[in-house]
Amino acid sequence: MKKLLLPIILALVGVGGGIGAGIALGAGATADTMAGADTCLPGDPSAHDTAEPPPVGSPEAHAEASADRSTEAGAAEGAKYEYAKLNNQFVVPVVHDGKVQSMVVLSLSIEVATGKTTDIFAAEPKLRDVFLQVLFDHANIGGFDGDFTRSDNMRILRGALKTAGQRAMGDLVNDVLIMDILRQDV
Repeated sequence: MKKLLLPIILALVGVGGGIGAGIALGAGATADTMAGADTCLPGDPSAHDTAEPPPVGSPEAHAEASADRSTEAGAAEGAKYEYAKLNNQFVVPVVHDGKVQSMVVLSLSIEVATGKTTDIFAAEPKLRDVFLQVLFDHANIGGFDGDFTRSDNMRILRGALKTAGQRAMGDLVNDVLIMDILRQDV
């Protein structure tokens, strides 16, 4: 009997805590806000969006989510540019005397005209390729050695990335921004 009592008490405490949390968190939703909620019933011809969303992880889903984020940001500011943050970081080995001395990790965003972020995401593999080549060249000339974040050194890198991006995508690329940069010595 004692062996069954503890699990029953724990279950009741857990259920009670869940109900209490639901009441506390749901208190903000009043009848007034619920009455004004937009409802779409199955088979309702006035349903807003009947199309299924693209599969998670697909290029269409990524472009749609990114376009939504950048459109919201651009509309809020009335900006003529949007920023397309490239999916993955860039990892660049710094090699001296045939041995990897350190690894540099960067995150890049591309400044484009409003509404053009989907074009960037569609060509992301090509952009990643040209940006990696620029980053490898920069590493090979010693650009990531010593005080690699000096403003003149970063200006050179940004200019080379912008030139490569414009060569690959034309005037679509307005600028390339280095969002994060980290060097880890091995």
